[in-house]
Amino acid sequence: MTELRRRGGGDPDSTDNISDKEAGGDDRPDLPGDAEGEGDVDSKADTPDVPLSTADTDNTPECLNKALEGLPPRWKNYWIRGVLSIAMISGFFLIIYMGPITLIFVVMCVQIKCFQEIITIGYRVYHSYELPWFRTLSWYFLVCVNYFFYGETVADYFGALVQREEPLQFLARYHRFISFTLYLAGFCMFVLSLVKKHYRLQFYMFAWTHVTLLIVVTQSHLVIQNLFEGMIWFIVPISIVICNDIMAYLFGFFFGRTPLIKLSPKKTWEGFIGGYFGTVVFGFLLALLLSQFQYFVCPVEFNSETNSFAVECEPSDIFVVQEYTLPAVVQNTLRWKTVNLYPFQIHSIFLSSFASLIGPFGGFFASGFKRAFKIKDFANTIPGHGGIMDRFDCQYLMATFVHVYITSFIRYKDE
Repeated sequence: MTELRRRGGGDPDSTDNISDKEAGGDDRPDLPGDAEGEGDVDSKADTPDVPLSTADTDNTPECLNKALEGLPPRWKNYWIRGVLSIAMISGFFLIIYMGPITLIFVVMCVQIKCFQEIITIGYRVYHSYELPWFRTLSWYFLVCVNYFFYGETVADYFGALVQREEPLQFLARYHRFISFTLYLAGFCMFVLSLVKKHYRLQFYMFAWTHVTLLIVVTQSHLVIQNLFEGMIWFIVPISIVICNDIMAYLFGFFFGRTPLIKLSPKKTWEGFIGGYFGTVVFGFLLALLLSQFQYFVCPVEFNSETNSFAVECEPSDIFVVQEYTLPAVVQNTLRWKTVNLYPFQIHSIFLSSFASLIGPFGGFFASGFKRAFKIKDFANTIPGHGGIMDRFDCQYLMATFVHVYITSFIRYKDE
């Protein structure tokens, strides 16, 4: 990767540029080995230099900075994160209230923003050589992949509308051929854009674009598929990931002492374990609340007569209260023989466990990616939190698990 090392971007080994996002980690008192560069085996020769960007600057509103200027940096960051978290959660509730179609558009907007943040990191390296078409081709491939996935969604969930409109019938019939033709055009444009002496760099960025598409677009498509199974399959997974992030941060902030992983030195075992138990309890109670409403548990279906989404149905068995016999040990301890639960509450325990134990590895993966390019955050979209991708690094991994879980344990059982 000699091409990548020919331009400098300041001091790439500065600890100011390689600290993990404070927005996504458990805060805790300084521990030995907390220096962000410590334990990072990447050397200057092994990683490309990325010029500083707006992602490395503070964009906290001036009014908030003035209100908190007397606080120590640790507590100032805590309040900034808290205020913005409350604002985002409130916005999330508003979007849910606005219905499925709004959620679909929000998912698409988040997908585009995440794609832009990752591609921009690559573009800062690529653009320095003034090679043609990388940004244009990246967005072109995004359009192609979205056309393919959303076309599949329209064919699967809007069948009545497709059958009614003749142009849609044509597009549905030849959808995959059209998608392949569009991609092939982009592939040919990439080959024509190859520049002598920069082949390796251009193929590197071609792979960068495609891996980004795989991570972002494919996962966001699964989020929408989960939504059509019932809004509860969208709301609960997203909520428990948010809860785990908050609970892990709080437990780590107040009780954290033992480092968890070198990729994220601010994360602690105390935050990890406390976050797990807090998330399981939260997920169990949230499942109890949402399982009582058809609006959340019914599959989202398009009504071609009213041209609107319908969320009315006879709830499936997992959303009907059932009686369970407790194990003998629990009976002797609590003096209870049976308990009435929604089966989905039991499923929520598995979802919460994944969000708490495996989900954070999406964040660790993102931390490793940022360390590789010596950046703090993907962007500075949200003060105190970083970019949109910094907030959704675990959500995409969770979306895949939920889709696999529904296919393996819910749909299969219903059949």
